[in-house]
Amino acid sequence: MNRRNFMLTSSAMLAASSLRAVEETKLTDCHVYLGSHPFRQLGAENPQKFIQRLTLRGVAEAWTGAFEGLLRRDVANVNRELAKACQNSILRPCGTINLSLPDWQDDVKRCAEYHGMRVVRLHPNYHGYDLQAPAFRELLPLAAKHRLLVQLVVQMEDERTQNPQVRVAPVDLKPLSGILQEMKESRIMLLNANAAMLLRHLQESPNVWIDFAMIEGVGGVENLLKTWPLERLVFGSFAPVFYWESARLKMQESALSAAQTKAVQWQSASALLA
Repeated sequence: MNRRNFMLTSSAMLAASSLRAVEETKLTDCHVYLGSHPFRQLGAENPQKFIQRLTLRGVAEAWTGAFEGLLRRDVANVNRELAKACQNSILRPCGTINLSLPDWQDDVKRCAEYHGMRVVRLHPNYHGYDLQAPAFRELLPLAAKHRLLVQLVVQMEDERTQNPQVRVAPVDLKPLSGILQEMKESRIMLLNANAAMLLRHLQESPNVWIDFAMIEGVGGVENLLKTWPLERLVFGSFAPVFYWESARLKMQESALSAAQTKAVQWQSASALLA
């Protein structure tokens, strides 16, 4: 091999090595919140400081909901403020949709057409409806029409740690499998589901994705992948409610291959919005 070929080959190998390193460290966090939590200060009130903290931890993109969407009724303004706060940053805004309010269909349309959002986030337990509500069945095809991914937050915190005057039970997921069998074009991402909630029939539903924010135990991600499809698991930290580093540690303590790591950290999420 002459010197020129050697240099070209070496450069190509170095470039390929750098690309692999970037892919292995690239990170899309599909579950964070911005704004003021209803009951305590968590450090996401200042968007720029929150973005800086995520960037320093290697997050390239963060799918972001608004704490204000939990209890405020002026959802249109909540989504407007969120879209503005996320503008020109690593944050991807996820609009709040409250199906118990009148004209929620207009909020879906505004999220997709005016704010250019690709994701909407539901909190059925905070907004006072369950998955058997007619509005939920109406939402799914409407979201599919607008090419929106629906994130469904199963719980915000353990009932034992909640304010005693504001007890909010987890969302009952039992009806979900049957609904999605009828609506195969719909895409649902469950946030904050624990292992006990991931029933067998949900594992077999091809249009359900999950994050691992509330998957606990040693080797939790590794153990989850023994039964849950790799291509339907995404990285979710639930920051700032949870310490962001806990999500990183869940990846590190699990024995994952390079291919599994890339899939969880960004490939599965990227494919959803492609």
